[in-house]
Amino acid sequence: MSVAYQDLREFIALADQLGAVRHISGAQVFHEIGGVTEVAAGLAHAPALLFDNIPGYRSGFRVFTNATTNAQRAALALGLDPTLRPLDALKLWKEKRTGLKPIAPAVVGDALFMENSARGDDVNLAVFPAPHWHPEDGGPYIGSGALIVSRDPDENWVNASIYRVQVHSRNRVTIQFDHTGRHGSMIAQKYWSKGQGCPVAIVIGQDPALFIAGFEYLPGGQSEYDFAGAIKGVPIEVTKGPVTGLPVPARAEIVLEGELLPFPENSLPEGPFGEFTGYYAADKRPAAVMEVTGMHYRNNPILFGSPPLKPPRFHFGLPFRAAGIWANLEALGVSDVVGVWQHVSQLMTVVALKQRYAGHAKRAGLIAAANSYMGRVVVVVDEDIDPSNLADVMWAVTTRSEPSESVDIIRNGWSSSLDPRLSAEARAQGATANSKMIIDACKPYHLIAEYPRASALSLAAARVIEEKWGAALR
Repeated sequence: MSVAYQDLREFIALADQLGAVRHISGAQVFHEIGGVTEVAAGLAHAPALLFDNIPGYRSGFRVFTNATTNAQRAALALGLDPTLRPLDALKLWKEKRTGLKPIAPAVVGDALFMENSARGDDVNLAVFPAPHWHPEDGGPYIGSGALIVSRDPDENWVNASIYRVQVHSRNRVTIQFDHTGRHGSMIAQKYWSKGQGCPVAIVIGQDPALFIAGFEYLPGGQSEYDFAGAIKGVPIEVTKGPVTGLPVPARAEIVLEGELLPFPENSLPEGPFGEFTGYYAADKRPAAVMEVTGMHYRNNPILFGSPPLKPPRFHFGLPFRAAGIWANLEALGVSDVVGVWQHVSQLMTVVALKQRYAGHAKRAGLIAAANSYMGRVVVVVDEDIDPSNLADVMWAVTTRSEPSESVDIIRNGWSSSLDPRLSAEARAQGATANSKMIIDACKPYHLIAEYPRASALSLAAARVIEEKWGAALR
């Protein structure tokens, strides 16, 4: 099944038809666009936002945010039925993700982003409304959901991942790779080791399938273009950037081309920048500098923004990493998993299963903990609990777990330098491990038959009621 949109504008139109887009006029780039984005992301329906008439910028130069922050639009971006219940949509994505076959991009001659173009001294990034997303950010960020495109000089494969981009002057930006193990950084280092700049293209306003692909952890040598094509069921249309020759999406809103200058001899202080944990993880730090020598954009361009926000607000309304954990559990032979979900921006993982034997829940919890990036809490619940409903999960925790018996602590687990709980000493040493708590919130296996019966509707019975009476209730 192919998705129903070709580019960001068509996706916005589809979301608008669902009543999921709010049109905002007159918001300032300095903290206000970011503030409205954060408040909207915290609402129950978490609407997408299209900002226009931004003071100090030409009318029609717009900013689009909260593209996929709820389950409905995340499903829409994946080509799934947006009316599906969140857990059903995630299960369908898990099944689709497992069977995806890469589809190589198709090279086309015409590029919509070439409607306007400037090079050399005519490049001026100040025409774009790049927001200061958080109150203490170090500057405007034109790239909070942008693809950074580069080509491996030895193996010729193209990387197109999400890295943040801060504007420093009319033609200079910094690209922050987080750490040297990122594919974009590894490719750049191959050029830098020869004393050369690394050709790069920054793609802003790509379609949401490319945005999702840019966040995926793909193996080296596999391009995000191929993965996005698999999501869409059709090839991504690309064209050669006129400055770098790199393949860039032909229907992108904005494309910036140039070179990432050799690092660290060329650097600028980048940040601070609010992270997805809801904290500033670091102060200013040196970052690689890109000299922009080509700037191209569509008429009335849309700057795509997806800043990290305080949890539970997150880039995606469907927790894609939970689908990966779900698939891992099944691949390792853990039977009868009925659902996996992640809360608090993927920092808390919940596994729901039908217990078949003593230790079933513990086995699932250990595997989930081992695969929970940065997460500190894993909860395992019975099949009558909806793992996507945090209130339901906490009901299980408070009525089925016994703190003295149901909690395990795993030390030296998978974490990150973004973890706000790390000490300064650990951070300096690169020691980024954390502990993880596994809560068994299932009925004790040996007491299942005699455990008090729940008084509420079962999930299946509740669905029957919703299908019959849901329209009246809404």
